[in-house]
Amino acid sequence: MSFKPIKKAVFPVAGMGTRFLPATKAVPKELLPIVDRPLIQYAVDEAREAGIEEMIFVTGRGKTAIVEHFDVAYELETTMSERGKDLGVLDSTRATPGSIITVRQQVPMGLGHAVWCARAIVGDEPFAIFLPDELMIGEPGGAGCMKQMVDAYEKTGGNLVSVLEVPHEEVSSYGVIDPGTVDGNLTEVKGLVEKPAVADAPSNKIVSGRYILQPEVMGILKDQEKGAGGEIQLTDAMAKMIGDQPFHAVTFDGKRYDCGSKLGFVEATLALALQREDLADSVREIAQRILSE
Repeated sequence: MSFKPIKKAVFPVAGMGTRFLPATKAVPKELLPIVDRPLIQYAVDEAREAGIEEMIFVTGRGKTAIVEHFDVAYELETTMSERGKDLGVLDSTRATPGSIITVRQQVPMGLGHAVWCARAIVGDEPFAIFLPDELMIGEPGGAGCMKQMVDAYEKTGGNLVSVLEVPHEEVSSYGVIDPGTVDGNLTEVKGLVEKPAVADAPSNKIVSGRYILQPEVMGILKDQEKGAGGEIQLTDAMAKMIGDQPFHAVTFDGKRYDCGSKLGFVEATLALALQREDLADSVREIAQRILSE
């Protein structure tokens, strides 16, 4: 059986980034660099690897720099060319004309509301969602998170979320799945709970910032009431689709870094620097020196 391909992705990037103030007072948190690439670039590259062609940025005030990052910088490129510098470092920032679309989330009402803001562009097609704060890095030589999910979708259709296992005492910070039948890296999803109390959590498998959803979720979000935190929760809308459509979780084979937190951001920077041949030895020496002082 064949299913409609995943060609569109929604990136909710309207958040104010208050946990990273004052750095994010004028710079969107999605443009903060992990080594030398901004967070949003990692997410867009992951989408491209999975065959996604249309990137939908749900933005807010002060977020125009995100779109400009993927525009052509004529002055910069001309200056670099005149000075004999390699323009290849900018290749991944050049978007195919028409592939970047933006829509405003004018009021911060939660992730579900941000996704709903993209309804006219999504239309009647299945689509992916990326939370750029969640930096998902595949194993060396392996596929990225969304590519793993698209591969699974081509077998199952329906809706999918990426999941990771965390210590049980940490589940109240995340959306958690109620697991059913397990088949390799695929788990049937029987239910979803947003930020449950530890005692009430149905598992320790948390939703980790990547989704493939059918367009019917938009109709549910239209009338969705506020949930945890007084916001319109995407998890609540997805839970209503379970039973009506196939719903699975893909256990991600790779590493997740929570770059919405300062510690996660530092960890990601160090870990990715240590994976770079041009930086690893020097970074290791610097870290050892600092730790010995």
